[in-house]
Amino acid sequence: MKANVGTLDRSLRIAAGLILITLSLAGVIGLWGWIGVVPLATGIFRFCPAYPLLGISTCKIK
Repeated sequence: MKANVGTLDRSLRIAAGLILITLSLAGVIGLWGWIGVVPLATGIFRFCPAYPLLGISTCKIK
């Protein structure tokens, strides 16, 4: 797996994932908030499986 998620993209994914999970745990939103695990994982691992399919990379590392 080659890194394809850049720094800003990574930060936004981690923040969004944590916010969704926290809101779900607090009962503000329903169980669908656990979908935040996906952006959290892609931010942590710096790899988004959809990016290669779409030919996208926000990472500057070659």
